[in-house]
Amino acid sequence: MHPLVSTEWLAANLAERDLIVFDDTKYMPTEAQDGETEFLKAHIPGARFFDIDHFADPDTSLPHMVPAVGRMEKLAQAAGISNSSRIVFYDQKGLSSAARGWWLMGLFGHDRVAVLDGGLPKWRKEGRPTEGGAPPPPAAGTFRADFRARRLRGVGDVLAIVAGGGELVMDARAPGRFNATTPEPRAGIRGGHMPGAVNVPYTELLNADGTFRDAESLRARFAAAGADGTRPVVTSCGTGVTACILALGMVLAGLPQGAVYDGSWTEWGGRDDTPVTTA
Repeated sequence: MHPLVSTEWLAANLAERDLIVFDDTKYMPTEAQDGETEFLKAHIPGARFFDIDHFADPDTSLPHMVPAVGRMEKLAQAAGISNSSRIVFYDQKGLSSAARGWWLMGLFGHDRVAVLDGGLPKWRKEGRPTEGGAPPPPAAGTFRADFRARRLRGVGDVLAIVAGGGELVMDARAPGRFNATTPEPRAGIRGGHMPGAVNVPYTELLNADGTFRDAESLRARFAAAGADGTRPVVTSCGTGVTACILALGMVLAGLPQGAVYDGSWTEWGGRDDTPVTTA
């Protein structure tokens, strides 16, 4: 399954029995909206809501961290996911959080998964149908995970990268947050970035309508940041959500996917033993 599908493709395949569509919307703390509330107002017909705060480790104070394998299996099964399922994630903003679902399923070994290019805004702009209300509970799936640890990095891994190099840390946050000229949206988090990190705002991978730029443009943007496929990449952001857009963009550009630093800046900037720079 290609990691990016069009609205035309989804409309043509929406009735397929093995296809599951998830609204994977997560709003920032500074935004007044709630993803699930908006989902209940209007969503793609047959879609279910994928709460990244639920598909997460409940035993950490950090937001939506990757769950343990056993928990992920139980959550996926309860959501109706089986190893034979094809899954499409979309979000209400075009492309902001849907890639997190794509990455999370891939982390646990499921490759029959894609992101809807342009998301719900493009679907609605084209006059395609939506429906409201809560969907019926799904029948339990049969999902067995195959955890791919190489796609995940923790704070210790990134400390080693900062100290000794090797992998390139690519930060998806806006330039103001990267350079500490605008405050972080979460209280108590320092501004700035990891020494040696490069800034590739995820919005620079997208067209004005929230769709991905073409592969050649993506390769050029990554190459300008030093990511040309010759050096392993670790993506980061605020909480490990838009970092997944960079990971998806690299795949679409024909580059190795790299890994995601799950704790991202909320973890790094919230500690007092991690180096920070604004240079």
